[in-house]
Amino acid sequence: MARTRSENYDDIARGILTTACGLFARQGYMRASIADLADACKLSRGALYHYFDSKEAILFAILDAHIREMIADVEAAMAGKASTLEQFRAAIQAVVELNARSSDEQRVILNDLSFLGEAEQDAIKALERQLVDMISDLLIRLDKEGKIVKRTKKIYSMMLFGILNFSHTWYDPKGGIDPREFADMVVDLFLYGFTMPLPAKDAAKPQRQRA
Repeated sequence: MARTRSENYDDIARGILTTACGLFARQGYMRASIADLADACKLSRGALYHYFDSKEAILFAILDAHIREMIADVEAAMAGKASTLEQFRAAIQAVVELNARSSDEQRVILNDLSFLGEAEQDAIKALERQLVDMISDLLIRLDKEGKIVKRTKKIYSMMLFGILNFSHTWYDPKGGIDPREFADMVVDLFLYGFTMPLPAKDAAKPQRQRA
């Protein structure tokens, strides 16, 4: 007879994922045992398996939820923005803001994706491609010089995501640069370069104090 779900089943499942994500980020997926997970979640192993079939299922759920949240955040941020540049800024801000509050998820997806089975890896990579394609489409629409062609599309896209995806290793969102300002810096640097003058709209912004 199937076991009925408790009223707080979803809350407990989310708590397991949050705790497991922190454990994987600190210890690494392979070094974290089911016993470690059960102890961290204050559950028995049997109770843990009531929510997830395996440690791999927990890893997949963490990564799947993270990428889906990022896609949803980007889509919501872009909605209602009139120009392509506004959509691009909003999309990058959404990515930066999610990464700033999800550093554990970023560490896990960059370090532990390869420990999933082939089918699960393919599912996560398909979601990642969906996100990259959304941003790449904006870059192509912003490209007035024809720099992005079939040969260079992936290079430009992944250079941008290289800035975004590895910022968790050094960027402190509680420091002097908040996520929104950091996102604007990424957009301006990527689109206009460091020494190029900004467009009139951006150049009119108050100049920040030099370091």
